[in-house]
This record gives sequence, structure tokens and C-alpha cells, in this order.
Amino acid sequence: MTPPDASSGSASPDLAAPDDAALFDALAGARQRLLAAIGRRIVGQEAAVEQLLIALFARGHCLFIGVPGLAKTLLVSTTAEALGLDFGRVQFTPDLMPADITGTEVLEEDRSTGHRELRFIRGPIFTNLLLADEINRTPPKTQAALLQAMQEGEVTAAGQTWPLDPPFLVFATQNPIEQEGTYPLPEAQLDRFMLSVRIGYPTEDEELEIVERTTTGAQAQVEPVLDRALLLELQGLVRRLPTSRDVYRYCVRLARASRPGPEAPEAVNRWVRWGAGPRASQYLALGARVRAALRGHEVAAAEDVQAVAHAVLGHRVLLNFQAEAEGVDTGRVVDQLLDRVRSTG
Repeated sequence: MTPPDASSGSASPDLAAPDDAALFDALAGARQRLLAAIGRRIVGQEAAVEQLLIALFARGHCLFIGVPGLAKTLLVSTTAEALGLDFGRVQFTPDLMPADITGTEVLEEDRSTGHRELRFIRGPIFTNLLLADEINRTPPKTQAALLQAMQEGEVTAAGQTWPLDPPFLVFATQNPIEQEGTYPLPEAQLDRFMLSVRIGYPTEDEELEIVERTTTGAQAQVEPVLDRALLLELQGLVRRLPTSRDVYRYCVRLARASRPGPEAPEAVNRWVRWGAGPRASQYLALGARVRAALRGHEVAAAEDVQAVAHAVLGHRVLLNFQAEAEGVDTGRVVDQLLDRVRSTG
């Protein structure tokens, strides 16, 4: 990922150009239309939807984690419909092969000449929004087929490199790894996801509404509310928005504090085997910037960083055996980081 633009000092709250000011105003309308469209099918899950929109406008990939039946797949497919983008879905299974994702060559014969040649048949990865459903149901070899596409926006297959049309986003769903028949995602794969979002059970009232909606009548229809051209412009805008050096420094300090060492918090040295890398600092800053913009604020603040910290750091902090023995999860470690590392702003 290319780092967000840095400033040498405190950022001015003024937008760079009149066109950017108009786009900034359009961002609020786009957010409201997407929330309304998603809400036609998804009950509750406000935090998960907010994280999804942050990943969407930041051009970041997003991993949704939760037990079956919590509408993870429905959330992603509904978002694709609301965006009106090319949409592909891959159901990850133990027998899925890399070529089933990227594509394969077939031998074709011209009947008039008898000439034979190989032709590359593109796989489902050649789309704008790819739903990698139950990504941890397939072995690491197949999971790794997504790596180049997620990082570089291109696919190497059949001896050639094929670019993917922007925007290209992977929204993956995953069942908890302690369930049978799953394969933990490799650390390199996890690091490509900007955010990991945990989907929890609905409240009693939300579950009642879900039952009423889904057992009477047809599923609500969702029409596109945002076109591809405007989405690309808004994605470009959020990378041009100003961010103060203090916020950048706060992001860096949070990421560095997650790494065991002499300056790390006691909880990190006790429970963490491996901390977050520099990509975490980048995504903390970018996620905070997008969250602020979606809420109508031109400049991100420390509270925006704190709001995305769990989704950015949770899958990048590797716990040790002592943490597992004590029943400590990454959420508790991130809480400790937020409690110990203070913003300079």
C-alpha cells in the first residue's frame, strides 16, 4: 500500500481545491444513500457497516469474522448491489484450486485451419468487488492466490500479468478458526486486509425484526445508489484530505507499542509474540481520515484513530502461548494499547 501523504506540521482544515470541497459535500450524501440501501436488508450491525464503508472509501480490503448465520455474506452482496459494480463471488472450499480464482488456459482449435492455440479464461477475480466467502475453508495455497491481486491490483497467470480494473476490493468472510474444517489465514494474507471486523450476535429486538423480515414476503430489492466514477473520485479525495502530524505520530506510536521490547507496555511483553508492522500505522491513519470524512470532519482526530484501532490491529497482533493459557484475546491487548499510549494532540 502507498502511504498516505504526510504533512510537515499541523494540517490546515481547508480543503485543497474547490472541486475537493464539492466532493467532500458529496461524500456525506453517498454515505447516507449507502446506509439506507444496506438497511433495507441488514438489521442492526451499525459498527460493522461503518467499518465496511471505511474500507470501501479507503480502497482497502476487509475481512468479516463471525459464526455462520450472522448475515456476513448478505452484507457484502447487498453492498455490491448498492454500488452497481461488477461483482464476483467465490465460495471457498477445501478442494478449490488457485486457477479456480485467477483463471486458466484452454486449448482451442480453429476448425477452418486446424490451428490450435491456448486462450486464457479469466477467473472470478476479474471483477470490482470480490466476495471471498468463508475464505478460511480452503488451504493456504489457494488463499495465497489472492495475494498479488490484493497488493498490486493485478494477476499473473498463463505467463502474463493482467491488470484488474479499479476499483478492486476483496471483502472476505471467515468463520472462527477454532471451528472444525477451517485453515487459519497466513500472516502475510491477513496483513493485506485493511480491517478485520468481528460480527456479533444481534440483540433480541434485532433478531425479532430479522425473523419478521425473512419469513414473510420476498427479500427487499436494492438499487444502485452510487456509480463507479463517483466512487473512484471519492476514494481519491480521502487520500488528499489533510491530517495533522500529531495524528500520524499517534498512529505510529500505537503500532510500535504493539511490538514486544523494552519500550512496550507490560501487557504486550507478557502476551504478544509478534506485533503489528508499518502497514498498521498506514491503515490507522487512513482509516481515521476516512472515518472523520464520513462524519463530516475535514481533519481526523485521535478519537477517529481509536475508533478504527481494533479493526486495524486486531488481526496483526499475534499472541503467545501465555495469552492463550490465560484466555486473553487480541481485543484485550488493543484495549491495553489504547489505555497506555496517549495522543500528543
